[in-house]
Amino acid sequence: MEFRLINVGIADFNVSASPDILRTILGSCVGICLYDAAALIGGMSHIMLPAMNVGSSAVKKYADTAIPMMLEEMEKQGAERRRVTAKIVGGARMFNVSENSMMGEIGSNNSAKVRDVLRGLGIDIVAEETGGNFGRTIDFYLETGIIKVKSMGREEKTI
Repeated sequence: MEFRLINVGIADFNVSASPDILRTILGSCVGICLYDAAALIGGMSHIMLPAMNVGSSAVKKYADTAIPMMLEEMEKQGAERRRVTAKIVGGARMFNVSENSMMGEIGSNNSAKVRDVLRGLGIDIVAEETGGNFGRTIDFYLETGIIKVKSMGREEKTI
């Protein structure tokens, strides 16, 4: 069985099924990986900011709008919300700025909002690789639900 490697861009998401692999590259953005292990259906969202601004049309850019949309798409493809779990990656502090600067807090604010949205949807976070001051590339294997996290100069992690 052949798989497709599906790249998920900034401010976007994609939903697919086993044996496909979803991939994205993260800095202060957060990658949210939702998975229904029984249906072997997963989704990956690459959010840039915590909450949608009034008047914005880029709904996939924000945690509070992208995650529910992705979950809905997974359900359309056969996933059941009660079985869906989450893994989150990213949310790094990528900018060397003063302690109280908004730019310095983007990553932690993104991660906090993602946790809040998932809690509100009743989805458990089963693994997390967030924070730090380095970027990450993640590959989400829909056959197993495993995520491989790669960072320059660091040992590869599996979550």
